[in-house]
Amino acid sequence: MAMPLRQSIKVATYLAEQKLRRRDKFPLIVELEPLFACNLKCEGCGKIQHPAGVLKQRMPVAQAVGAVLESGAPMVSIAGGEPLMHPQIDEIVRQLVARKKYVFLCTNAMLLRKKMDKFTPSRYFAFAVHIDGLRERHDESVAKEGVFDEAVAAIKEAKRRGFRVTTNSTFFNTDTPQTVIEVLNYLNDDLQVDEMMISPAYAYEKAPDQEHFLGVEQTRELFKKAFANGNRRRWRLNHSPLFLDFLEGKVDFPCTAWAIPNYSLFGWQRPCYLMADGYVPTYRELIEDTDWDRYGRGKDPRCANCMAHCGYEPTAVLATMGSLKESLRAMRETVSGSTGHANPSSAAKG
Repeated sequence: MAMPLRQSIKVATYLAEQKLRRRDKFPLIVELEPLFACNLKCEGCGKIQHPAGVLKQRMPVAQAVGAVLESGAPMVSIAGGEPLMHPQIDEIVRQLVARKKYVFLCTNAMLLRKKMDKFTPSRYFAFAVHIDGLRERHDESVAKEGVFDEAVAAIKEAKRRGFRVTTNSTFFNTDTPQTVIEVLNYLNDDLQVDEMMISPAYAYEKAPDQEHFLGVEQTRELFKKAFANGNRRRWRLNHSPLFLDFLEGKVDFPCTAWAIPNYSLFGWQRPCYLMADGYVPTYRELIEDTDWDRYGRGKDPRCANCMAHCGYEPTAVLATMGSLKESLRAMRETVSGSTGHANPSSAAKG
C-alpha cells in the first residue's frame, strides 16, 4: 500500500501542475526541523551533537509555516530533535493543517501521551512514531529502557482518540530479515498502525555509531528476503511500489534530493537533511544555486551507500507518474490498501 487515496490524488494533481508549468525541480515534501534538541540519544542520529546554545533554540511559528508556504510543497514532515519539545508545535501543526498541508509529526513518543490533548484528529495530520525494532532492539537503539513500551502505549492511545498513526523504522546491519519481519508484523497486525515507513540506515556523519550502517548490497539482500512470501504486499507500507522495488534491487534510480528539501534553524540545507554542504535563507536559492549534479551514488563518495527515501523515493514517484503501467500499479495498491486496511476511526475524521 502507498499513501491514502485522497492524499494520492492531491499529490498526483500537484505533480501534474508542476509538469504543466514546466518546472524541473520542485518539492514533494518538506523536512521541517523547528529544533534540534531531543530527550533521547539514538545511535544513528547526530542532531544533539550541536552546541548547547543551538539546542536551546526554537523556531518561531511564523518562520516554520512561512518556509513551507514558500516551498509550495503539499506535504510536511516535522522532525528534529524531538518536535514535541517545541512549546508551540501544536500551533505550527494547526496552521499547516488549516492550509490543507499533509503533516506528519515525527516523534519518539516519549511525550506523546502528555501532549496529545494539544492536537486534533484530521485526515491532514498523522503522528509518525519511530520504532526501530521490538522491545529489546528498539530500547538498545535509543539507549534507554522503557521507550518501546511507552511508544506502544502512546500509539494505542492516539488510535483510540481517532488520530492517524504511522511509524518509521530504520534498519541497520545488525538487523536480519527475521528482525525486520517481526517488527513490521507487530506494527501491521498487532498495533494496526495506518501505514509504515522503512529506511536503510545511512552513514550520517554526525551519528555517534558509525559501525552499523548498511551498504547497498546489504540493503538489497535484507529487503529482498524480508519482502518474500507475500509480506511486502500484505504490509501497509507507506511507499511507492517502485521505491520498494529499488530497496530490493529490482530497479535503480538517481538521487533527487531536491524533492525532499530540509529547512531547519540554520535555513535550507544543501543538499539534503543527511548531508550539510551549507545553508541558504530561501527555497529559491536552494534550488537555483545548488549544483545538484554533484550528488548521488557514483558522484559524491559520501553518497556511495545511501538508499535513503529523501533521495530516492521522489525519483520513484516521478518515475511512477511518467509511466501509465506504474501509475495503474500504484493505484491498484492504494485502492486495495484503502479498502482492505482502512482504520474506521481515523477515516471518519476530517
